[in-house]
Amino acid sequence: MAGIPTYRWRFAPDGLATRRQLRALGLRPGGQDVAAQVERPRRSGDPLVAYLYRVDAAKPVRPMSPAKWAALDKANAARRMCPQCRADAGYVIPVALGMCVPCAYPSDEQRAA
Repeated sequence: MAGIPTYRWRFAPDGLATRRQLRALGLRPGGQDVAAQVERPRRSGDPLVAYLYRVDAAKPVRPMSPAKWAALDKANAARRMCPQCRADAGYVIPVALGMCVPCAYPSDEQRAA
């Protein structure tokens, strides 16, 4: 973003924070424009950029509604459901496996049955 103040990594002035830092404080940008940016150099390629927002202009995080909590619970339950055995694995199914660990790596007794 051209035209905004740019600071070196860890040299941003007080009163500015990233989205993640705002969230840790229980705040959100609240529609304000980016106030500045910090650049972290890398050995190869373009530098990493983090946008900064004014803490004094940030608004409190909106509380979750019961409908949002229900939707989040439903989404997390779907991530735990094994498509192979249709059981709740009790953990988030690894994307690389696509099924629960017992279905992906059956024991000798399960193979014989």
